[in-house]
Amino acid sequence: MTHLIVPGIGGSGPTHWQTRWELDLEQTVRIAPTSWNEPRLDDWLAALDRASESAGPDAVIVAHSLGCLAVAEWLGRNPGGASAVLLVAPPDPDGDLFPEQAREFARDGVRPLGLPALVVASDDDPYGSRAFAAELAERLGAGFVSVGPLGHINAASDLGDWQEGRELLDDLVAVAQRTAA
Repeated sequence: MTHLIVPGIGGSGPTHWQTRWELDLEQTVRIAPTSWNEPRLDDWLAALDRASESAGPDAVIVAHSLGCLAVAEWLGRNPGGASAVLLVAPPDPDGDLFPEQAREFARDGVRPLGLPALVVASDDDPYGSRAFAAELAERLGAGFVSVGPLGHINAASDLGDWQEGRELLDDLVAVAQRTAA
């Protein structure tokens, strides 16, 4: 099983849990859009297409921040494009801190993913409230977990390998494997 890593704006740096997982997990593929810092939805969707071809349809997607919105859009266009998806710290497109350059990622057509999915949120994320994340999970037909006050659940949160998140991922993978059997 391959893990498809989908960071947010700028990619996830070396101290981000997502990068640390990428180095630790056996098989990973990271998207590589050309517009990391000035994100364009079409570029990110094309990067997801390329990464998915490499990862295969049994991939487990691990997305963070803006990557969550890109993945929701991509899966809406590519049903069955993954076996499971973990969406961590999705930003609220209507929030005050949502990047203006990423406005095209704000889509109203979010619909159930039809696969094992989990949205993970923090109680004090400046980019997206717990309530927004819970509503997004409901619209996607995903589970929802709040992990307490961890900010944007990024490198600034100083989570190291973020063991709690890895346990959530492992549980999600187990559900996906049971579903596929």
